[in-house]
Amino acid sequence: MKIRSLLCTLSLALALPLGLNAQPPGGGEKKEPETELGKHMDKIGGAFRALRRQIADATKNEDSLKRVATIKENAQAALKLEPAFKAKQPAGEQAKFVANYQAKMKDFIANADKLEAALKAGDNAAAAKLCDALNDDQKAGHKEFRPPQKKKG
Repeated sequence: MKIRSLLCTLSLALALPLGLNAQPPGGGEKKEPETELGKHMDKIGGAFRALRRQIADATKNEDSLKRVATIKENAQAALKLEPAFKAKQPAGEQAKFVANYQAKMKDFIANADKLEAALKAGDNAAAAKLCDALNDDQKAGHKEFRPPQKKKG
């Protein structure tokens, strides 16, 4: 009986520190502060991910056009905002940083307009290429205008 009590106490003593180190729900990672620009970018990202999965399917062009409209609407709103990463730039380069951001957003919107036209024309092959170009624009923009993301792992 004493051995059973001792084993039970020992196992609880070993398990307690493990429970204290458990991460809270959501991984316990620090997230970037939520900004208005971030909210628009999240909406763009959600619509874009769905669009990329269905862009080649001509039967889904109506839904694809709705997703492009969401992308364009949020990109137009994002164009009027400034990235929070601007504050991390040297004071003398902040205006240039914002001007570059706005120029890239205008290019992104122009490509979204071309994508919309291709979908309306039923040219899904061209739409797929434009979708790839938008993806490249997105990756380059995130690299340039967003703080570096910490690697998980």
